[in-house]
Amino acid sequence: MSVSKGQFGRTEESKLIASFIDRAALDGSALLIAGEPGIGKTTLLNEAADAAAATGFRVLRSEGGEFEADIAFSGLNRALMPLLGTLDELSERHRDALTSALGLGHGSTPDLMVVGTAALSLLRQAAKTRALVLLVDDLQWLDRSSAEVLSFVARRLSGSKVGFLAAVRTETAGLFGRGTVPAHELRRLDDASASDLLGAWFPMLAPQVRTRVLAEAQGNPLALLELAGAASRRQEYPRAEVQGSLPPSHRVQALFASHVADLPTVTRTLLLLAVLDGTGELGVLRSSSGDAELLGLAPAERAGLVRVDEENRRLVFRHPLIRSGVIGISTAHERRHAHLALAEALVDQPERRGWHLAEATMEPDEEVAALLERVADGTLRKGDALVTMATLRRAAELSPRPADRARRLVRAAYIGRLKGDLRDVSRLLTEAQQADPASGESLEAAVAMSYLLLTDDGDIDAAHRLLVGAIERHAGCSDVVHGVLADALRTLLQVCWFGGRPELWKPLEAAITRLGPDLPDGLALYSGFYADPARVAAPALARLDAAIGSLHEVADPADIVGIVDSAFFLDRLGGCRQTLLQVVADGRAGDGNTSMHSALIALSIDDFLTGRWDEADGLLDELLRVSQALGYHMLWPAQHVQALLAAARGDFATAWALADEMSRWAEPRGMHTVRWYCHHARTLAALGQGDFEYAYLQATAISPPGTFASYVPHAVWVAMDLVEAAMHTNRQAEAAAHVTVMYDEGIAALSPRLALLTGASAAIAAPDNQADELFEAALALPGIDRWPFDLARVQLAYGARLRRAQSRVKAREHLSAALEVFRWLGALPWATRASNEIRATGRASSRGAALPPNRLTPQERQIAMLAAEGMTNKQIGERLKLSHRTVSSHLHRLYPKLGIATRSALNGALVNMQLPSTGHLSDDEGE
Repeated sequence: MSVSKGQFGRTEESKLIASFIDRAALDGSALLIAGEPGIGKTTLLNEAADAAAATGFRVLRSEGGEFEADIAFSGLNRALMPLLGTLDELSERHRDALTSALGLGHGSTPDLMVVGTAALSLLRQAAKTRALVLLVDDLQWLDRSSAEVLSFVARRLSGSKVGFLAAVRTETAGLFGRGTVPAHELRRLDDASASDLLGAWFPMLAPQVRTRVLAEAQGNPLALLELAGAASRRQEYPRAEVQGSLPPSHRVQALFASHVADLPTVTRTLLLLAVLDGTGELGVLRSSSGDAELLGLAPAERAGLVRVDEENRRLVFRHPLIRSGVIGISTAHERRHAHLALAEALVDQPERRGWHLAEATMEPDEEVAALLERVADGTLRKGDALVTMATLRRAAELSPRPADRARRLVRAAYIGRLKGDLRDVSRLLTEAQQADPASGESLEAAVAMSYLLLTDDGDIDAAHRLLVGAIERHAGCSDVVHGVLADALRTLLQVCWFGGRPELWKPLEAAITRLGPDLPDGLALYSGFYADPARVAAPALARLDAAIGSLHEVADPADIVGIVDSAFFLDRLGGCRQTLLQVVADGRAGDGNTSMHSALIALSIDDFLTGRWDEADGLLDELLRVSQALGYHMLWPAQHVQALLAAARGDFATAWALADEMSRWAEPRGMHTVRWYCHHARTLAALGQGDFEYAYLQATAISPPGTFASYVPHAVWVAMDLVEAAMHTNRQAEAAAHVTVMYDEGIAALSPRLALLTGASAAIAAPDNQADELFEAALALPGIDRWPFDLARVQLAYGARLRRAQSRVKAREHLSAALEVFRWLGALPWATRASNEIRATGRASSRGAALPPNRLTPQERQIAMLAAEGMTNKQIGERLKLSHRTVSSHLHRLYPKLGIATRSALNGALVNMQLPSTGHLSDDEGE
C-alpha cells in the first residue's frame, strides 16, 4: 500500500524537494532525508524522482541492501551502471580506478579518494548535456566503500548540474559526509495530518478501531496505513499480528511478516531469494529459482509487497521492512538452501558466489574456503581492508586443515594491523597460534605481532627480535621483497626509531645493504629521514617532496605512514595535510582506525607548529578517545603534543606531569626516543618559566652542544632552544659551537622554519655589532609566517636585544608584533615577557589590559563560567565532554584575555566583562 495517494502534513518537505531540484539544476546540490522506518523517506525520494524527471533530469537510483553490505562498491556499481558506457571519456587514471573498484577489470588497489574523484568526474560529465539526480535509498545499509565515495561526491557538487538525494535512518545520518551534507529529519505526522491521512485511505473504518490505530501508529505514516489496512479487513484491531508496546516500525514489520506468511510457498521462496541476493536482478531470480516466467511472484505483486521495474529488470520491494519480514519468518534451513541456489546461479560472479556458498556451508570445506580467500584478494584490491578481514576470517572457519586455518587468520591480522581494531588483531593471532603453533614463524605473523607489540605493550626489544629473525629467514624470497618483506622492513624502521638506540639500527642497515637494488622503493630514503634528518642531502629532499606531492595517489596505508613520518622533522606535514585529513575521515567512517591514529598525531603536530592550537586540542581529544576504543596503549605521541601546548600556554604543572607520565611508561619498555620527547617538552616549559639552566640541561640531554647526534632526529627541533638557554646561562662558547654545527650540517636548507631558527640562533649568539644584521636576515626569509610561535619567539629575542641596546622604538616594533601573536595563541609566559620588555622601553603595552569579552570563544566563556562557579577541571570536562587537560588548556589560554593570572580572579573578571565602563563599543569590538 503506497503512501503516494496524496501527501499529508508534508507541505514543508514538498517545498524542500522542489527547492533541492532547482538548486541542483543551477549549481549542484546534496540533501539527506533522515527519519525512522516508515516515516515516508522512500515516498519523498519517489516524489523527487517524478519531479526531476518532469523537469528534464536524468534520474539514477541505488539503494543499500542489508545482505549486500559486505560486497565492496556494490551500491556504487548500481548507481553508476547507466553511465558506464561513458567511462572512456574519463582520464586514464580515473577510468582505471572506477574499472578496478566496480570489478570491471583487474588493476592496482584503488585509493578511495581517486575513486571518489573519478565518480564525481563521471557524474559531472554526464550532467553537462542533461541535469542529473542520483537518489539513494537505505543509505545506512550501503556498503562502506560506496558510502565513502558517495560522501566524497556529495560534498563536491557545487558548480555542477548534479543533485544527490539520499534517505537514511536518523541514527546514522550524522556519519555520512562527516555531518557536512545538509540533512532534513522527517518528523511523525501531527494528530490532524494523521487523521486526514487515515480518513483519505480508510473513510469507513470503525471509530473505535480508528482511535486505536491513531494511538498505536504514533504519527508514523506507514504504520497508520498498514495497521488500518489489517484492521479494515475485519473491522477490529489486529491483536494477533502485533502485541505489546512495540515501536510503530516493529509493529509494521510484524504485519508484513504475517502478510508474507500467507503467501504460497513458491512465492515466499522467490522473495527470500530476492532478499538474500540483494540486487533484485530478475535474471538471478530466474536462474536460482528455476521459474523462468517468475509466475510465483504474482501473489506478492497482487498483495502490494513487491513490483517489477520493467525498465531496469529488477524486483523492487515496496518497503525495506518487507525484506526484514521475509527474513523473519524464514528458517535457517530455508536460508541456507536459498544461498546455495544463488551460489549456483552466480558462477560468473565469484565474489557474490563465494559469500553465498559461505552462508550455505555448515561444515569445513576447503573448496569454499579457497574460493573465499580469492574473494578476499579481490576485495583487498578494491581497497576494503575490513571486509577483507571478515572474508578471511570466514575462510578460516571453513578451513579443514589447521595450517590453512592459521594461515588465513594470520593474513587477516596482517591486513588489519593498519585498518582494524588492535584487539581484533590480537584475537586473530591468538586463534592462529592455537590452530597451528608454527604459524608465528611466517613473515606476515611477525609484522602483525611486532606492530601489536609496538603499539600496545610497547615492548621494543621483543618486536625487534621478532622482526629481525623473520626478515633474516625470508630475505632470500624474491617473491615477497616488494610485498610483506617491505612491510617488515618498514615496521623494523619504526621499531628502531622508537627504540632510539644505535645498536637497534645495525640489522636494518645490514638488510638494506644486502637487498641493494631489490630494496622496495623509498625504504632507504625513509630510513635516512628517520635516523638522521640533519644530514639529509638535497637530492633526497627533492625525492621526499616529490613523494609528498603525489601522496594523494598512494593507496597503501603503510606507504602513507612512511612518507608522513619522513616529513615530521623536516617540516613538511603541511604538504601531507589533505591526505591525512582523508585518512582521519576514513577512520571516522570505520575504515582505517589505526591509520587514523597516526594521522591525528601528525595533524596535531602540524597544528602546534602552525599556530592552530585550538584545533590541535580537538584532534588530541579525539585521538585519546579513539585510542581507548581501539585498545591502543601507546599514548605518548599525543601526550608529547599536549605537553608542548601546555608549556607554551604556561600550564607548567600539566606539562611536567605529562612529561613524567610519558617517561614512566616508556623507560621500562626500552623506548629511548620518548626520552627526547620528554626533554623537548621540559625544555620548552623551562624556557617559559625562565629557568634557563634547566632548559639547557634538558636540551643538551637530547644532543650535546656542537653536535647533531645520529639516530636523534629531535636534535634539529631544539637547536634554537639550546642556543637561547646557553646564552642566558653565560655559555657563549657552547652557543657558538652549536650555531657553527647548524651551518656546517646545512640545517637551514631543510625547511623555511629551520632556516629561521638557524638564522635566529646565529643572531642570538652573535656579538652586538653583528646581531642586528643577522636578526634582520632571519626575519626576511620567505615562508616563515607559517610558523607563528617560532617567529614571535625570534621577534621577542630581537626586541629584547634592541631594548638592551637602547634602540627603543625599533624594539617596541618587534616586541609589539611578538606580543600580538603570543596573545592570539594564548602563549601566556611569552606574552608576559614581551609585555615586560615593552614596559622596559619606557612605554606600557598598548594592549596590556584584558581583551574585550567578545574575544572569548563561546566554549572559553562556558568553561570560564563553570570554573568561576567552583567546578573542577574534571567536572567541567564531564559536563562538556572534554578531557580535563583540554579544559586546563582553555583556562590558561583565556586568563590573558581577561587580564588575570589565576582561577580565583575569574569571578571578578567575568563581572567586569559584563559591566563596560563606557556606553559604546571599543574599536576592537566595533570591528
